[in-house]
Formats: sequence, structure tokens, C-alpha cells
Amino acid sequence: MSKTIHCSKAPQFPLPFSHAVRAGDFVYVSGQVGVDPETRELVGDTIEEQTVQCFRNIELILAEEGLTLDHVIKSNVHVSRSSDIPKFNEAYEKVFKAPYPARTTVESGIGKYLIEVDVVAYALSPRGKG
Repeated sequence: MSKTIHCSKAPQFPLPFSHAVRAGDFVYVSGQVGVDPETRELVGDTIEEQTVQCFRNIELILAEEGLTLDHVIKSNVHVSRSSDIPKFNEAYEKVFKAPYPARTTVESGIGKYLIEVDVVAYALSPRGKG
């Protein structure tokens, strides 16, 4: 059985998707971008600024299920420009603690957004503790 998760604190978009879906012990968070939840405006002009905001939005959604970024076991990352990947990696290392989640990073045409990330979290224990 699965449960949809709606987070009133996360950015709201008039698009057909749930913020997340919980299926058993796993929470699948839909792709998030680096926008302010209240204004839906992009936060900053750099990949670093948008990365930090993107993960803040993911944290808000995970918190609905009592989880943190420490529960994330997989991330799928889309960047607008592959040249931003080194700076993204620097920001990512500040967001996550080792051991890091498994990760896929690809260059995608995501319009005005420099980054979009979706994650999978394991609810039973934080990463590296289970």
C-alpha cells in the first residue's frame, strides 16, 4: 500500500504530481528545484545557491514523514549545464554527510532551473546506520 504526501510548506506548483509517495519503508520525493516555497522565485543565480534551496525543499517534504536528509539513500540529479557539476559537488558535500547516498547526475534541458533533484529515503534508519 502507498500513501501520497503533500507538504504545505514546500513549493506548490499547478502540476500533476505529489510531493512524495511513501511505499512501505521507502519515501520517493518528486523532483525539487531551487525556488523559495513562498514566492516560487528562483533563489540565487548560481548552482550552489539553487542546490542548497533545492535540498531545503526536500528536507521540508521528508519532515512530513519524520525523516531527514540522513535517510536519503539515492538521489537523481539533473543539472542544466554539465560545467556546473564541480560546483554542484561542492554544495552537495555540504548538504550531505558521509556516507553519501547513491547518486546519478545528468545534464538535462530543465529550462530556467540550474538543478532539479529527486530522492529516495529509507524510513527505518539513517544512511550508514542500518
